[in-house]
This record gives sequence, structure tokens and C-alpha cells, in this order.
Amino acid sequence: MKSSFKGYNILDKGGHIVAVNNITSTSFQQFIRKENWAKCRLLFLWCNFPVIFLILASCNSQNESQQEEQIQLTGIQPWAENTSYWEYKGEPVLLLGATDNDNLFQTPNLSSHLDSLSEIGGNYVRNTMSDRDESDLKAFHKNEEGKYDLKQWNPSYWSKFENLLKLTQERNIIVQIEIWDRFDHAREQWETDPFNPKNNVNYTYKEAHLDSLYPDHPGQNKQPFFFTPPTLQDNELLLSYQEAFVEKLLSISLNYNNVLYCLDNETSGMEEWATFWAAFLRDKSGETPIYMTEMWDHWDLTSAEHKRTLDHPERYDFIDISQNSHKTGEENWKNAQYVFEYIKDEVRPVNSVKIYGSDGHGPWLARGITTKHAVNTFFRNILGGFAASRFHRPPHGLGLSNWSIQSIKTIREIEEKIKLWDLKPMIENLLDREADEAFLAGKVGETYLIYFPEGGEVKLDLRQYSDQYQLSWISLEDANWGSSSDLEGGDLISLTPPVETGSLVLIQVK
Repeated sequence: MKSSFKGYNILDKGGHIVAVNNITSTSFQQFIRKENWAKCRLLFLWCNFPVIFLILASCNSQNESQQEEQIQLTGIQPWAENTSYWEYKGEPVLLLGATDNDNLFQTPNLSSHLDSLSEIGGNYVRNTMSDRDESDLKAFHKNEEGKYDLKQWNPSYWSKFENLLKLTQERNIIVQIEIWDRFDHAREQWETDPFNPKNNVNYTYKEAHLDSLYPDHPGQNKQPFFFTPPTLQDNELLLSYQEAFVEKLLSISLNYNNVLYCLDNETSGMEEWATFWAAFLRDKSGETPIYMTEMWDHWDLTSAEHKRTLDHPERYDFIDISQNSHKTGEENWKNAQYVFEYIKDEVRPVNSVKIYGSDGHGPWLARGITTKHAVNTFFRNILGGFAASRFHRPPHGLGLSNWSIQSIKTIREIEEKIKLWDLKPMIENLLDREADEAFLAGKVGETYLIYFPEGGEVKLDLRQYSDQYQLSWISLEDANWGSSSDLEGGDLISLTPPVETGSLVLIQVK
């Protein structure tokens, strides 16, 4: 039999009534579950008895424990308060990374490598499902004759993949997976590819509509492997094995809450290929929320190719513009800012899972894709509003090396004083600035963070603000705060970095 209360008052910590009603005990219990009891302390019940005071400490404790447990289960997702950035376990996070391998799950020293990244504040890695390096495991079982069976898995391959997800989740590191990599299926890599008919027991060249050689650079998109969906070449046989591979991947990855999905590595494929796999992932993930993107190859972010992602927020939950790091200097900054302006009505996180550049890759040095370029791009990304930035693996990038380590540590030092998501790019507030001389993000009148790639001198316009400010410098060489001083607003402030090897200045109202 339901008991009935004639009325009740719930008081918050300040003694204010927050609810008055006539309810049954059943609906009262529903109210308790619905309300945030952390703010309530006293309950007054008017029955046929004197006023009863109930202290809800135990209820509060239980509810808070349940809330904390729910937060811990919350996976990576766009931050509810600012969808330009990510949140993880209920807290906003800036994703920063630097690792030494593309297919990270195949790395022998994985655990220690992740420890090294975590120790400097890194929380973002890239993992292609690639197997083209000589020592890599393949996803499929290999029989005694040396042939692969695409209907049987190699447990060791998938165990390594799950181990990556487990180790990263334990360290609160986010993994951005790339499912398909065009470099696995062309040129010399095609010779050892399990999908090559000569290497498996499942189909012939004729049955799979494949050839024995694909000698061209995969960027030319001549490999039928990437034309299998019904809207393209409708290759049902080959597509069935591709689908099985993706389903196997999801059967593991959906058990972890630290995963982002990218369909391809720097693809120049047809839009229909990406559209098919985006729908396939969404369907097979069921009620488990996933967040995905596509990484297009074109270096020009204003190209029609990138519109395939920019114009479809219903399909792609975030944007990866890693290929912008092929652009140097001021152009690198302006192209990224073009993307932010383009998506301002449908704001999503913008990632760069690859930042190119190192002095060890000779073919790119003439274009200026150097170590200095990689460091500059990293800081332009951060001040420009990127949600995630990672240094690419050597020799095309810095990997986890001195300059990438110092760069990540520098940003984490700055985050002890400010949060980047509280700032906006405002390069127009710098006067007497030359191209690529300095970059600014700030909160007008309150906070200014300025990056100097080298030396130089610029003026910060504080003429409208007469507050007192504190000015602090941090050098990229050692990621340590240096000199600090007070300054008065109400004027143009001239700024010259103390070193020419890269530094930032933080100016905050006192």
C-alpha cells in the first residue's frame, strides 16, 4: 500500500525552500533520483506526526558516488560547453601527442613508450591498422603453405590492438584510429598484402577483380580495393572481407571509451568510399556513441575535397586537417583559420593527428618542412584553436624527441595558469607585425598569449584597458618560466622575446 505525505519542503544549504508538493512515497523516490541531492540537506515532512528532520548525508554520498562512477564511464566526446574541444571522463581536455610509429599497436616497447608520453603530459596517439612493415603481424591466419585465410583471424594481431587500447585507457590517452591506409595496398607493399589473391586461399584475381601489380603512388587512386562499395564498382566478394575486418575491429574498440575513428590515412579516394564506411561504422556501433572523421589528402584546405567533411557535420563528428602541416608560415595559420570560420555555425573539434617536419627527412627540407616548421605548426595549432595536435613519426616528423617533448611540456606549463579553450585567436590585436613573426590568442582585456617562433618585436594594443597586468615569459628550449614583470595597460605595449629560439609570453590582468 502506498503511503502518502501531505507535503514536504526541501531546503538547500542556505535554508531556502527548493520544492513544495503533495506526493506519494513512490513519486517521492522518483524525485530523489531525479534531483541533485548534493545541494540538499534537510527534509521536512508534515504527516500526522511532529516535524521530522532527516539528514540526507547517506543519500548524498550514494548519489555522488553514482555520479562519479557515471563520469568515469563517459568517453571521449565533444565538450558540451564548447564543442571546439574534447572532453573525457566529464572534463575538458586539450589533446597533445608525439609518438614514433604509425601503427603504434605493433610497437615492441609500447608500454614504456606510452609511459614516456604520459610523463610529459601527452594524451593523444595515432594508430593505423597497418601491417606493411617487415616485422608487422598480419590480421589473418597463415597456413602451412604460407597462404592467408581471410575467414580466419590471427589472434596475436588483434591481441596487440586490444593491448594498445587497454594501455592507453589506463593512462587516459586518446587513440585516433585510421582503419584504412592506402600505402598498405600498392607498390611493393601489395606483394605481401593478404588481400592480394596470390597470398590468400579465398579468391582469384578474376573473382576479386584485382591485378597482380599496382606500381603507381596510391595517391593516384587506381587500386580497385578502394572502389568496392555498391555505389562504385559493387565488388561484393572483396567488400565482404573488408566488412568482416571492420566488424572485428569494432568488436574490440567499442569496449573502450578512449577511441576516435578516422576512416583513412590521407586519402584521395572517392567520396562514395568514405560515405559507405561512415554509414557502416555508425550502423555497426549500434547504441554505442562513436566519433569519426575522414582525412583527405589535399594540402589546400579550401579545395572541394575537404568540403566533403566540412559540409557534413551529420556524418563527420570532427575534422582532421593534418595535411595542412605541408603548408609553412603564415599560410599554415591562415588556412587553418579558414576552416574555423567555415564551420562556425556547426562547430566541431579540429584535430591534426600528424604534424610533418624534421631535419632528418631530406626530400622535404627544400620546402621548409623542417624541425622548426614542426614546432611552429604545433604552437600555431594550439593558439589557433585546434582541439588535438600530434607530432608525426620520424623521419617525416619529430616523434617523441627533444623538441616535441619541450613543446608539449611548455603547453602543459601554460595550462597551469590558463586554459586554451578560454582564449580566441586575435592576431589583429598585434601591431607592427610581420608575416609569421608572432601569433596571439587571448580574452580581450584580460589574457593574452603570444607565440614568437624566433625573435622579433610587436606591439600589443591595450589602449582601451587601463588595468594592471603581469607579464611572464616561457622558453621552448627548457619549458620553464623565465622573467616576469608588471605592466600598465592603456597604451601600446612593445614586446620583444628574450631568446630567438622560440618563446611565449603570457599577459594576465592582475
